[in-house]
Amino acid sequence: MRKIFDKSIVLSFMVVMTALLSSCGFPSGSGRVSEYYREAEVLVGDVEKAAEASEIRNNSYTDLSIPAQIQKIGDTYFIVDCYHDQVIYSDSLGAPLSEWRVMTDEMSRGHTIAGDGQVYLIDDTENERIMVFEKAWDRFVFSRQFTGITGRPHYIIYDEASKTFYAWCSVSGEMYLIKHDEGRPVYICDKKTVPELDGIYVRSFTIIGDDIYFVSGNSSIIRADLDTFRIKDRYPVPSEMAGMVQLTPIDGMYYITISTDDNWNQDYATIIRCDSLEGLSENKYEDIYSHFIGGGTPYYITSFDGSYYLTEHRIPGHSIWRFNVNEGEITAETLY
Repeated sequence: MRKIFDKSIVLSFMVVMTALLSSCGFPSGSGRVSEYYREAEVLVGDVEKAAEASEIRNNSYTDLSIPAQIQKIGDTYFIVDCYHDQVIYSDSLGAPLSEWRVMTDEMSRGHTIAGDGQVYLIDDTENERIMVFEKAWDRFVFSRQFTGITGRPHYIIYDEASKTFYAWCSVSGEMYLIKHDEGRPVYICDKKTVPELDGIYVRSFTIIGDDIYFVSGNSSIIRADLDTFRIKDRYPVPSEMAGMVQLTPIDGMYYITISTDDNWNQDYATIIRCDSLEGLSENKYEDIYSHFIGGGTPYYITSFDGSYYLTEHRIPGHSIWRFNVNEGEITAETLY
């Protein structure tokens, strides 16, 4: 009996380790386990009980204060209202802001939200943590967290192809890979780095196929291998568009939102598009900000419900736009 019991333990351990190796991007049998592996700290044990006891609060603000992102996860819309230190949500995109509900206001300068339909991750930038929410009884419960995420966590996406959350730290060149496997809580699977971006303000990244692109604050766009983060190419940009925010592929072109020039001057904020990143250094691009109101600071672009959405700040009453592109022609309207 003793030997059989020992063997079962060994077999169980091997199954668990194989799952970890596969989920962390290491080939089975490689013998490697990420030194960064850790599960989220548990804040709430019984999510349903906590949800049932919680209250639903409506948004108390009549405006948005530097909204960073609008997102749709499942059938729910979310706005990360950065300078109001909150995330609000609604089942109706056209609802007045007073009818949106507060998901959380326990954050400091958060920027993005991502979810797989079961868990929802928010970067709590200034508190250097990643917040994990679960939903029950039509309420969102702050159930777990990853603390000590240094380097200002700033941008999170859920990559459906790999079933992985990618959480980027904006000033350390570090990317946390987070998994949520069936039947187990979320955990950090691995951490990857881009050493040359350490100390450089990088607001986002974009996954296109097997590549990952970083619009970096060092006056270039970096293309790297998604699996290894090995840099493949660098595309220099003019100094006036050095403070890029995000790169978004739309209809065979690259759309790039820009916050500042290389001297942090927001007077250079704009949106451009180009069909080749190689030509940016030679000013081969089209400025398209005139299709919106112009004069503000465009930020993140998202896509859902058959349209694209742009957040913008510095212009009261023009915080979120919906736009479409048809054969290169842009039509835009203000939502909030």
